[in-house]
Amino acid sequence: MVKKEFAVIGLGRFGGSICRTLSEQGMEVLVIDTNEDRVNEYSLIASQAVVGDSTDETVLKSLGIRNFDHVIVAIGDDIQASILTTLILKELGVKNITVKAQNDYHEKVLRKIGADHVVHPERDMGQRIANNIISNNVLDYLELSDEHSIVEIVAREKLAGHSIIDLDIRAKYGINIVAIKRNNDINVSPQANEIIEEDDILIVIGADNDINRFEKKVML
Repeated sequence: MVKKEFAVIGLGRFGGSICRTLSEQGMEVLVIDTNEDRVNEYSLIASQAVVGDSTDETVLKSLGIRNFDHVIVAIGDDIQASILTTLILKELGVKNITVKAQNDYHEKVLRKIGADHVVHPERDMGQRIANNIISNNVLDYLELSDEHSIVEIVAREKLAGHSIIDLDIRAKYGINIVAIKRNNDINVSPQANEIIEEDDILIVIGADNDINRFEKKVML
């Protein structure tokens, strides 16, 4: 794995979680926050922890922020600081910027000023949890875009004993089975003649509407 350099601006729950995960993966991580206590908390986790105001261009320049592979702006409730920080990062020539958005309006502004990726962690996690709890068949849910997802669905009796080609899932529903989990084994890119067994976990990818149609059929 190529070691990359990341900067995380804002050490709330979202920023802190990203810092921990990147550090555990062996990446170089610089963290920046105005709160000294938070910075001290992550000083033993991150490669470098700095107390600083990310809306001050001189602070970001002094840290060599433009040399980082990816900068994550995880500022909490201060939308103005989030927008201004993103704008400065773009002007300094940062190659890849991911920003946490508070709402749809915030996202629109971020995209207009050049954020490469915009995430809504609370909303996205809410959708994931909701999709898990409304169905006994859906085990996990990962949103790829506003309209497409990867979903883990438990194969019930109606699918058992049929091959993928017999079910003709791609033609009927417009979705693809990309893997099948069975006990402790996972079959990636299963063959068309693969027989589905009851309680197999099907990992499917496709448009949300198509996945919902398929999932309703599975429940019958």
